[in-house]
Amino acid sequence: MNTTSRTALSGLGLALASAAAFGFSGTFAKSLFESGWSSGAAALGRIGGAAIVMLVPVVFVLVRRWASVCGSLWRIAVYGMVPIALCQLFFFNAVQHLSVGVALLLEYLSPVLLVLYSWALTRRSPRVLTIAGALSAIGGLFLVLDLNGSQSIDVVGVLWGLAAAVCSAFYFIMSARADDVVPPVLMAGGGMVFGALLIGILGLTGLMPLTMSTSDVVFAGQRVSWLVPLLGLVLLSTVFSYVFGIMGVRRLGTRIASFVSLVEVLFAVLWAWLLLAELPRTIQLLGGLLIVLGVVLVRVGELRQADSAGPDAGHDPAAEWTPEASALPDRNPAGEELLPAEAAQAQRVGHHQD
Repeated sequence: MNTTSRTALSGLGLALASAAAFGFSGTFAKSLFESGWSSGAAALGRIGGAAIVMLVPVVFVLVRRWASVCGSLWRIAVYGMVPIALCQLFFFNAVQHLSVGVALLLEYLSPVLLVLYSWALTRRSPRVLTIAGALSAIGGLFLVLDLNGSQSIDVVGVLWGLAAAVCSAFYFIMSARADDVVPPVLMAGGGMVFGALLIGILGLTGLMPLTMSTSDVVFAGQRVSWLVPLLGLVLLSTVFSYVFGIMGVRRLGTRIASFVSLVEVLFAVLWAWLLLAELPRTIQLLGGLLIVLGVVLVRVGELRQADSAGPDAGHDPAAEWTPEASALPDRNPAGEELLPAEAAQAQRVGHHQD
């Protein structure tokens, strides 16, 4: 096996490890909710804990590159408040009303929302593959909701899940225009600092309940300390998944890594089944597969459009959320040409978001 093959194989392993680690987030949070934690407290524990872990490297980068990054602090702040803090908060709210798998599948409608937004903004019809992907994802949503099933779907939970999808879509928009002078560790760690501050302020002002409990929780059928799921959220589902995601993207390149990241949904359902005995019904599993298929078709449609129309076709007008946003780098560390739409997905793999 040559060096290139070994690099690609190790990158695949790292990307899968990142997706598997992030898929634990809903399962860890669910055990905290059942012991009396509010969604705001769980989000604060996760984001605040990760911010503390990453504080030293963030300060180090700020000191070394202050002159070049000081103008981007406001962008890091918005990044931390909306795609990180609010997305996590809304997702955890959805998990309180729905199963982990259903809540995450709702959040994964964000790529379809971006397609619809770009279509409305540019008035240019997407490719057939993109439209087919959007229809597949919408059809999958109806199956996931199982509106004709015997079990009722909590409308409040569905609305929280869709709100998380909107925040996740905003994550893509901001990631597509993340200034390359801002290192990934600063964008992720600094965003977590601002996100934790936002949730803390909402809690202190009484706008959002921050209810915590130090009583033991039931996790994987065993009674354990509340620190077990909390540390799992911070170290495994946040810090570990971010670091391994970045390493995987650098080895695989954005095209392959963006598709590998989709297995996060399947890992989330698998962990919820194994650890919480929580498995969606057959029709919901079919809907989940249609949603994942829809996301893949949308991505393939974007890449084919970019390949057929030239390097400028990868430009996403929906990403023009700020007039002074600068361009992304032309190539990734593997030497492969970077399209802005691909770079947005690569940012999600390396810096995610629920």
